[in-house]
Amino acid sequence: MNNLLILSSAPHMKRRLRTRHIMLEVILALSPVIFASVYFFGARSALVILTCVISCVITEVIFEYLRGVKVTIGDFSAVVTGVLLALVLPPSIPLWAAALGGAISAGLAKQLFGGLGCNIFNPALIGRAFLVASFPFMMTTWVKPFSLDAVTSATPLGLMKFSHIPTGIKELFVGNVAGSLGETSALAILIGGLYLIIRGRADWRAPFSFLGTVFIFSLTSWFINSSLGTPLFHLLSGGLLIGAFFMTTDPVTTPLTRNGRFIFGMSAGIIVMIIRIFGGLPEGVMYSILIMNAATPLINKYTIPKPFGG
Repeated sequence: MNNLLILSSAPHMKRRLRTRHIMLEVILALSPVIFASVYFFGARSALVILTCVISCVITEVIFEYLRGVKVTIGDFSAVVTGVLLALVLPPSIPLWAAALGGAISAGLAKQLFGGLGCNIFNPALIGRAFLVASFPFMMTTWVKPFSLDAVTSATPLGLMKFSHIPTGIKELFVGNVAGSLGETSALAILIGGLYLIIRGRADWRAPFSFLGTVFIFSLTSWFINSSLGTPLFHLLSGGLLIGAFFMTTDPVTTPLTRNGRFIFGMSAGIIVMIIRIFGGLPEGVMYSILIMNAATPLINKYTIPKPFGG
């Protein structure tokens, strides 16, 4: 009987699942998005991704050495951070800027807070926010897919907001549009995101409420003014899908409670649509998730479920 009974305090582990296994599955889920970025934007996409990953890993090793703690690159969390950062960057970004963004993501947004599990904000989005604030022109220069001579082009959201030119749903779904490396192909993101949810590595509540809120908000605005874009256009364009499936599902920077995840997703969806429709920027996924990351401790506090019998 001693071999059958394990005495421990709650919460109880049902499976011997480690951080390393989860991160490897996230990388596997991101592989369709990575392949799509290389297909549409060429081999330079792979260079940007590799640069961000190496920068994140090296920065994490240096900070952990300086802090005198165990080096944890074997958990692959730095690799995931680097891949996610690269996928929200423009294809034409210089490699030195990609490396700088990786250093900020792993160093400033993660290690200065105490490492994995202690960071308040999503590290990849902090790296992108730093680059946007420091090099706005560089971060808003987009190129057309399959463009060997790097022909610049506006993103679908930019075309809709500033020129009222809609982009075809087929192009948005497949990914043959200008944008960040990992945000153009809705098909690739859906494959990876649904894989995480089916495998139980991501909770469906935050992405469902995030996307559902954007759909309802955009449907209402479309009835009022059709030039603002259809609900399907808003769902498939920009960084909405990659943010929904790979950033609102981050277990560290998003609420722990089930109701909290609904609140997080709905609030982020409202912020996105306010920025897209009323703001001066065509996109607001990054800001919406970072704002809600800051609100996560408060959401956790007020959505703690009552204990049994309470």
